[in-house]
Amino acid sequence: MRVCILGSGAYGSALATILNENHNEVVMWTKFEQEAGEMQKTRICPKLPGVKLDENIEITSDLYTACLKADFILLAIPTAFTRDVLEQAKSYIDGKPLCIASKGIEQNSCQFVSDIAETLLPNSQIAAISGPSFAVDVIDKVPVGLSLACKDSQVSHMIATAFCNSHFKLRPCTDVIGTEICGAIKNVIAIAAGILDGMGMPESTSAMFITESIHDIKELIKALGGEGNTILSFAGFGDLLLTATSSKSRNFSFGKLIGKGASQEEINHYIETTTIEGLYTLKSIHQLIKDKNISMPIIDLIEKIIYGDKKPHDLVKFLIEKS
Repeated sequence: MRVCILGSGAYGSALATILNENHNEVVMWTKFEQEAGEMQKTRICPKLPGVKLDENIEITSDLYTACLKADFILLAIPTAFTRDVLEQAKSYIDGKPLCIASKGIEQNSCQFVSDIAETLLPNSQIAAISGPSFAVDVIDKVPVGLSLACKDSQVSHMIATAFCNSHFKLRPCTDVIGTEICGAIKNVIAIAAGILDGMGMPESTSAMFITESIHDIKELIKALGGEGNTILSFAGFGDLLLTATSSKSRNFSFGKLIGKGASQEEINHYIETTTIEGLYTLKSIHQLIKDKNISMPIIDLIEKIIYGDKKPHDLVKFLIEKS
């Protein structure tokens, strides 16, 4: 099977190693010609220093070449750039299955990646993979499990065949939108969990917060047309648990800076030098629930702590007062 990965970041590169290990033909695309040239020479992803990619993994900046003979497309680029890339590639990939590994909501439109893909690729079957899996853990071949959401059973089987092995598991479901909601919002929740940790709150308080968040996310999934039980999947509870408790999470680490009272200069430096998906998603999810008239006070509060007049201690107060 030949798989085209759109995106050459840490997670795309990690998934490339799994696909290559399973004897698929893998071509990884980056929009930057210079980056492609460097990766071809060094076999190293800039976001994964010290990790060498197998020589069998093809790397290119030619979108046409990357997509042409692929059996399916794996999307692993930041959500902010999804629309532009899919618009460039649509004449090459419309009709081919598209598997989304990106997480987040587009600003302004407040659309999930599957919404964008369905608009631009009306003839493609859309799938999404999401779950608790840091790129370094995937590369280290430790056991990890993800949700694979797709309404087409044949496409789901094809993607599972390409990925699954003795240490990489995909559990199928049909709830694409619910899976995407979980993958996006967990980064926002992780920021708040980091705030609590930075304040010195113990694990008991963190567990309380995560449990309350699960209830709220379940209601959000149902309000947006997904299946409430998706919150109990790898994409839901699994990914939330990992991202909201680990110092490897950039979102958690960002929240921790805020919680411990870091200077604005230190916070700004972290924002400028680190990709914090939850910040991008926070604005979008906040606007989305406002537009849809959905009540989700925890998102309102996080938004006010980051951008408004609320303080970290208001998060603790909220947890106690929440009915």
